[in-house]
Amino acid sequence: MTHLDPKAGIGTLAVHGGQSPDPTTGAVMTPIYQTSTYAQEALGQNKGYEYARTHNATRAALERNLASLEGAKHGLSYASGLAATNTLMQTLSAGDHVVCGQNTYGGTFRLFDKVWRRHGLEFTFVDATSVVEITGAFRPNTRFVFIETPTNPLMQLTDIAAVAKHARPRGIRVVVDNTFMTPYFQRPLELGADVAFHSVTKYLNGHSDMIGGALLLHDDALHEQLRFLQNAAGAVPGPMDCFLALRGTKTLAVRMQRHDENARELAAMLAEHPRVSRVFYPGLAEHPQHELAKRQASGFGGMISFIPGDGSLEAGRAVFDRFELFTRAESLGGVESLVCHPASMTHAAVPRERRLAMGFMDGLLRLSVGIEDVRDLRKDLEKALAAS
Repeated sequence: MTHLDPKAGIGTLAVHGGQSPDPTTGAVMTPIYQTSTYAQEALGQNKGYEYARTHNATRAALERNLASLEGAKHGLSYASGLAATNTLMQTLSAGDHVVCGQNTYGGTFRLFDKVWRRHGLEFTFVDATSVVEITGAFRPNTRFVFIETPTNPLMQLTDIAAVAKHARPRGIRVVVDNTFMTPYFQRPLELGADVAFHSVTKYLNGHSDMIGGALLLHDDALHEQLRFLQNAAGAVPGPMDCFLALRGTKTLAVRMQRHDENARELAAMLAEHPRVSRVFYPGLAEHPQHELAKRQASGFGGMISFIPGDGSLEAGRAVFDRFELFTRAESLGGVESLVCHPASMTHAAVPRERRLAMGFMDGLLRLSVGIEDVRDLRKDLEKALAAS
């Protein structure tokens, strides 16, 4: 691998971390090792590769790269973010307990509540803005605290360091979904978390052209367990997806700067707009956890949620249907700007009464602010809001 100064900046790590020119040809970009199996030199002798579910050089390069970005000892990549979460749950046994933030991604809630409960895992969903509520939910059988910060889509924060301080003495591992912030802005492992999770599909890839997930961690024993499950359960990404993610991480630093700049301007605009009743963005001074955001991360990211008008489905629909430059679609984190209606899209699996109790209104819209010229994004947003 390319020798890097251990104090290299994240922009340098994004380009070079865990990678080196191909030893066979000198190719600067990691090749796509598009093979399912490998030739053996003799009985029991190979070059470190036997079968591509177990080992693939393109996947290994991606895992090293992502580990370097999070400052982790180990990296594992998966076929999707949910595949990564599912594999993490496979390290538990029936009767084990997980504390999870109540405003979590809808797919995570569905996996926990509809799949793993049936197999004997126990879950408690709490207001993860409160360290007291999190620690108050701990039981003797609690194994994980699973938190998103910021949350999707209410942009609520959890004090990672404070949670880790309480969890570690009890032997409870802290898992942080760092998808929204990325390691460019937030480093959960440095704050005391045990596992940093990513939907690689989003900002790490950044181009909306692959699906993937990742777990980054220091713990050798947990890594060995996860590596076994990665092979045994087989939820691995293909080499082409790994290549696309590696292509994406090279521009992570410059993309995240632009996402953040554009989102700050649009959030400020929305906060002053007479047809917007509430804006959820940690970069706004009025966000209830703005100071934590400044202390815990080096930026605020490109995700904004807001409530048009009275928050009804009709008010949300009136704005949603008028966007032109913002693409109406699920997902986030690509170079293009997207607008999502979480209640019917990403969080459709979350019961309405649960959503409303959190302040997650039927008409709430979520913006993934891209890297286009911000003046064009402003015009599109203003035009959409003119209908509300």
